[in-house]
Amino acid sequence: MNIEKRVKELVEEKIADKPNLFIVDIKMHSNGKLIILLDGDNGIGIDECAQVSRHVGFHLEEENVIETAYNLEVSSPGIDYPLSSPRQYAKNVGRNLGIKMKDGAKREGTLTGLTEDAITIEEKVKEKGKKAQVIESVIPMDQITETKVLISFK
Repeated sequence: MNIEKRVKELVEEKIADKPNLFIVDIKMHSNGKLIILLDGDNGIGIDECAQVSRHVGFHLEEENVIETAYNLEVSSPGIDYPLSSPRQYAKNVGRNLGIKMKDGAKREGTLTGLTEDAITIEEKVKEKGKKAQVIESVIPMDQITETKVLISFK
């Protein structure tokens, strides 16, 4: 059985009674590190991560899913981790985003909304010799390669 698939089943089983939590990513690295990234509509706490870790770890050991030594890490994605699911975009409405496009362009703006297949941002556009204007842009999800929340220390 695929390790990542079994881990996903175990995580879903554990968070089934917590509809505000969701899986961001599950990766088994060749160096034996199994990383589970979880998030919540209102964030996720260390207690919830610990519960998932215990549940997954117990079942992986019981079922002997991973035959070699491994390191299990359950956490929320860091601020520098790209957004990947619509729920992550939804919880970041109102925040500034850095967006890499498929054509290589980079865009920045405040996330103001999203639909199933696009996001809407307000971005400053400056034309030569004119004052910068804030315009609303709709960006199709299939044109985005990476989106990260931008942190400002101003």
